[in-house]
Amino acid sequence: MQRSIGIIANPASGKDIRRLVSYATVIDNNEKVNIVKRIVLAAQAVGINKIYIMPDTFLISQNITHSLKGEGVLTADVETLDIYMDATADDSTRAAEEMEKLGVGCIVVLGGDGTSRAVAKGVTHTPIMPISTGTNNVYPQMLEGTVAGMAAASVSLMPDGKTCCIRDKRIEIFVNGKLVDIALVDAVLTTDLYPGAKAVWDFTSLRFMVVSRCHPATIGFSAVAGCIRPIADTDDIGMIVFFGSGGKVVKAPIAAGMLEDIEIEKDHTIPLNEMVEFKISKAGMLALDGEREVKVREGDTLGLCITRNGPWRVLPLVAVEQAMDNFFWR
Repeated sequence: MQRSIGIIANPASGKDIRRLVSYATVIDNNEKVNIVKRIVLAAQAVGINKIYIMPDTFLISQNITHSLKGEGVLTADVETLDIYMDATADDSTRAAEEMEKLGVGCIVVLGGDGTSRAVAKGVTHTPIMPISTGTNNVYPQMLEGTVAGMAAASVSLMPDGKTCCIRDKRIEIFVNGKLVDIALVDAVLTTDLYPGAKAVWDFTSLRFMVVSRCHPATIGFSAVAGCIRPIADTDDIGMIVFFGSGGKVVKAPIAAGMLEDIEIEKDHTIPLNEMVEFKISKAGMLALDGEREVKVREGDTLGLCITRNGPWRVLPLVAVEQAMDNFFWR
């Protein structure tokens, strides 16, 4: 019987402009290869016999297969997906779609908030486990590859892996009544007119922000909202924050090593499934999970709605504990 997991390792994560304007750590692709090796070895030790890996320009799948076979320690069948690639975030979305079609029990995602968002757009029911190797890492968590492999395998071996998952929130983006995109953590309207380097690092360009979750001990846009009031992933609310003078000032970690005073005009919480709409008076760009993605024009109606339609996200410690308690490991 095939017992499988998928691995999506984004070679571009952690290399955007924020590396030049802040003090963020760089996790290079060689280290991503090492993390994937540990995931593979742990997963096969627990009982996984098939592992699908997203193709990429750094050849992560080929590197780990060649290395582990050469050491004589690879027992699982590792397959690189045969999908179209264009070296964009769409690669991660296509890989997630294909892995779900192949019936993997869990998808391990190496990247930041942007990579997790891309994967979330490609799955409907397959649990994902996001591991932090990006710049902004509110959604993925720091997790050792061995533990990630154990947890992913545990979920895959369970009769119902969702028992150790949480159904996450997401922010659904509508332009003129049409659903155009999603964000997992934050959606921010900026005065920018072009994507440029995509990553937003200039906080003077911000108009307003909607967050699904926030905490002051994170990095990036959502930390600003978190300094007003923390909102957990389990809370059935979100928040909208309007930037500008006349309200309050919060000191927030807007980037690695950088705390800044941010002026807030007003803010309030938003219940799930409530649409908030704005008539756009001046063109701009909507940044989703830290990256400029959606252009809005003067006269457009922009709608944002927080729902529980996000991905099923694995709680790694819960998964390993359940596996041990129920003897799912061989």
